[in-house]
Amino acid sequence: MRHRKSFNHLGRTSAHRKAMLSNMACSLIMHKRIETTTAKAKALKKYIEPLITRSKDDSTHSRRVAFSYLQDKEAVTELFREVSSKVADRPGGYTRIIRLGNRLGDNADMCMMELVDFNEHLLAEKAAAKKSTSRRRRGGSKKKIEEGADSVETAVAEEEVVAEEVDEEVVAEKVVAEETVAEVEAPVEETEKAPEASAEEKKDDKPEEEEDKKES
Repeated sequence: MRHRKSFNHLGRTSAHRKAMLSNMACSLIMHKRIETTTAKAKALKKYIEPLITRSKDDSTHSRRVAFSYLQDKEAVTELFREVSSKVADRPGGYTRIIRLGNRLGDNADMCMMELVDFNEHLLAEKAAAKKSTSRRRRGGSKKKIEEGADSVETAVAEEEVVAEEVDEEVVAEKVVAEETVAEVEAPVEETEKAPEASAEEKKDDKPEEEEDKKES
């Protein structure tokens, strides 16, 4: 009877299940990422993470224990050379399960299982996020306020200078317009005065003509 025994047999006998988990563990160590069902991935997580923890102690005994589970010399070598150096500072949680949806044939829940420290994209994003953040001393907000006030004052001063320049340009334009108007009106006044002068000259000439007639 299996009363209160929550172990997932995965529909296989003990020998078949151990052989399957061993092969999946070797594939995960060699390729760093595999696609499988979620049930198998959860069983593999319990199977492989103790082996990765043991790989931190590179001794003959640890290698023999790992080989007894994996039954593959190349996988054991990869585990103790490459994987152990990557996970040296990590206290646990060496694998990640990412859901991929359901399989078309039997609608099984599929997922991708990978080693956390070998996902280059996520590691690059974390490094970029760390570089973007920086420590700030106390009173940084005051400095920001002062800088903002200075920028506002400089902007206002620049606007005043621009307004003064515009006023000077307007005044200069008015002066130029007045000068042009004066130049245009000057010849008109001279032409108006000329006929008046000719009329006065005629008046002066008339008495002289009358005196000449009297004498004659």
